[in-house]
Amino acid sequence: MDPEELSESEEEDDEMMLLPPSHETSLYLASIGHETESTPRRSDAEWICQVLEDDRGQGYEKLRIEPHILRDFSRYVRSKHLLRNTRGVSVEEQIGMFIYMLSRNANFEKLSARFERSRETIHRHIKACFDAIISVKGDFVKHPPSTETHWKISSDPHYGPYFENCIGAIDGIHVPPTISDREAAPYRNREGSLTQNVMLACDFDLNFGHVSRGHEGSVSDATVLYSAIESGFQVPGGKYYLVDGGYPNTPCFLAPYSGVPYHTEEQEQRNCQPGDYKELFNLRHAHLRNHIRHAIRILKMKFPILNVATFYRFETQLKIPAAAVVLHNIIQRQRGDHGGFSSNRTIPVSTRKIVALPSGDDVYGNDVAALNSQCDAGNAFRDGIAEKMWADYGRNRWTIEEET
Repeated sequence: MDPEELSESEEEDDEMMLLPPSHETSLYLASIGHETESTPRRSDAEWICQVLEDDRGQGYEKLRIEPHILRDFSRYVRSKHLLRNTRGVSVEEQIGMFIYMLSRNANFEKLSARFERSRETIHRHIKACFDAIISVKGDFVKHPPSTETHWKISSDPHYGPYFENCIGAIDGIHVPPTISDREAAPYRNREGSLTQNVMLACDFDLNFGHVSRGHEGSVSDATVLYSAIESGFQVPGGKYYLVDGGYPNTPCFLAPYSGVPYHTEEQEQRNCQPGDYKELFNLRHAHLRNHIRHAIRILKMKFPILNVATFYRFETQLKIPAAAVVLHNIIQRQRGDHGGFSSNRTIPVSTRKIVALPSGDDVYGNDVAALNSQCDAGNAFRDGIAEKMWADYGRNRWTIEEET
């Protein structure tokens, strides 16, 4: 049986049978605002966060979801009447189940065993959480997050005079689905595996400001970007995002120079100074655009389900990236850091199907006519930034050499 075709009319009595009478009393008192002195229950935020932490397994970075984050978000969705405490399962536990599923790619059987709930109960609450979290995406994934110059730019002379109107960076990720052979062809990417192409935009605090999901893996990054624009993703006047070479270079989406060393490791391996204004621009562009790469690494480390094909109905699978982004932003903003998530760790995960995931497009294929018309203006804009940067770089280097 398809786990998502289970009945939603199931009574909740089985949940109460799993709790001893003392816990039933505690749940009632907690629901009306009374504190009780007892050992942690499965409905307590502390217990749930401990489960999320302890069950990561060897090789995982710690998830570090603080109880106050879980409580605050639970209070928020209650206030929106999106989720409610049932007779046996608190909103905190419902959200805990959902995060457990995303962070472990846990199926209903695993969730049922870990939280000691029936599969029907697990199914109902996971479905409710999907609906609730997707419905509040606009409250937690906001574009643009700010049009003010970020302090990381304004405080650094390498960036401040040149990228002051930059509000973030954009990149694409590929997320594998499980899909029928009849529907698979458009989702087959250039590596030959099946994926959906997801566009992400982030700010310099590593919060995501936009997620565009559900596009076939065969679609180019530039096409996904244009689809997002057609669906309402607009850059404020005079502002822009940094993008990689797979996107067109326009005044709103600033790409590096093609045919010029870009990635910082390339230039570091050469052990030499930038040779011209294009190399210098690409070097500093790469340093700033690393924010989106780092944000994506953190997102995938928190929610490894993004790296594997899942067992959910296809329509549900398409929601997973957006749900993960919402939860990432909630955790990120309330805690204000991303400590513990290193960039070079492998991500162990139990899965039915591991597939080869391509990175974003390396070269723009000139396949979006509406964006091609903006490239001349984008090239002139980029040249103006790069030439000023190079002139200042030459003057500063000359001054240092004179002083020494």
